[in-house]
Amino acid sequence: MSDYTDSENMEEIRVSTTDPKFGTPPGERTISQLLERGVVILDKPHGPTSHQVAHWLKDILNLEKAGHHGTLDPNTTGVLSIALSHGVKALEATSDDSKEYIAVMKLHREVDLKVVEELAEEFTGEIYQMVPVRSAVKRGLRTRKIHYIKVLEKEGPEVLILVGSQSGTYIRTLIHDMGEVMGVGASMSELRRTRSGPIKEELAVTLQQVKDGWELYKNGGDEETLRKVIHPFEMLLGNVKKVAVKDSTVDALCHGAMLGHPGVAACSGNIQRGDMIAIMTLKGEAVALGTAKASSKEIMVGRTGVAASVDRVLMEKSTYPRAWKSHK
Repeated sequence: MSDYTDSENMEEIRVSTTDPKFGTPPGERTISQLLERGVVILDKPHGPTSHQVAHWLKDILNLEKAGHHGTLDPNTTGVLSIALSHGVKALEATSDDSKEYIAVMKLHREVDLKVVEELAEEFTGEIYQMVPVRSAVKRGLRTRKIHYIKVLEKEGPEVLILVGSQSGTYIRTLIHDMGEVMGVGASMSELRRTRSGPIKEELAVTLQQVKDGWELYKNGGDEETLRKVIHPFEMLLGNVKKVAVKDSTVDALCHGAMLGHPGVAACSGNIQRGDMIAIMTLKGEAVALGTAKASSKEIMVGRTGVAASVDRVLMEKSTYPRAWKSHK
């Protein structure tokens, strides 16, 4: 199985092979295929919004469609995943991905380092946050989980912190609230997103790098640089539990059919009923996003019945041969 099936964490249920005549392993896609089923991990600069950056990228690559999830405001830099064309459909799977940020907390009065470190521990776990006035989300009080806050360094009133948090956490609000608890007040002066789900900043490239890669490809057919900046969109599914299916099952799923137990070739070992799952081919291509109707243990022994429903189809119909009969 391909790397994109997360094969190390999947257990084989039925011995199955895949026909090389159909589909394409994500790592072997042509540039044209990557432009249809790819993702660019951008290092968003200071100044433009996420929407502006996505629009510029779309213009550079001459695409009709590009989308992103997890908006970064003009003052925030860092990791921004922009899916291309059909890859946009996969962004739904990233909506609950955790995020990581490096931020500069500016204290309004001097505070001892130990006080800041102890407070960071207190703010780890579930916290309450008031949604800011300038937000696309309806204003109100809600809970968010802070996975960790690490104090990296402190120089005078400025503290550099690393924050891992649930998606939708407002870091500016977090820093303000920490300042209130310390009794000195605090504000955020800089913010950089260093990770979004499985995507780390080491993969991020600039818009200029994308443009350079595109020009080399268009003017001379040199694919090397462009392949370093456009990845298969299956990369976005790194944190999603997976089911791999037989070739004979793929096209039915592309038409929205339920996934029956007999069609499953392998699955992640930690699936629970109701989980979002990614349904993959044996080559590692994403077929659909679905909802598990059985746990891993049940899928392992199931011979009849439904293993998962299909919620969003990610693959074009007829990519694999039809092996099912329609009922009129």
